[in-house]
Amino acid sequence: MFTTPSVREEPTDTGNVFAFHIVKEVSAEDMTAMSEYMNAQFDTHDKVSMLLIFDHYDGAETGASLNLEALKARFRSLAKVERYGVVNAPDRAAKLIETMGAIIPVEAKTFDREDDGWSFVGARPKGMTPGA
Repeated sequence: MFTTPSVREEPTDTGNVFAFHIVKEVSAEDMTAMSEYMNAQFDTHDKVSMLLIFDHYDGAETGASLNLEALKARFRSLAKVERYGVVNAPDRAAKLIETMGAIIPVEAKTFDREDDGWSFVGARPKGMTPGA
């Protein structure tokens, strides 16, 4: 399971769905590690879906996403990510995700409720029964 100081993977009941809780401030090291992790998943799976759940998020370090591994993951995600759901996205990010979801070949949506995000990506947290 993938874990950094600000990103914790939530195991899912579906092998090609990856969910993450984002907390605190995302550092450049967190972003690089997550990008490396997802690039490895892109190598393994034809298509994946992702769910990001923002819990007590404090933003990202300036330039955290401006590294080679993160840029590589972003470009690869256009061909590899089927659905991209975000729960409790910061306002600015929510608007961008909804706009980009209409333009790029990835179905991207934001949600206020975590259950709606899980339904969108077609998975549940591992060990959790539907409707629980």
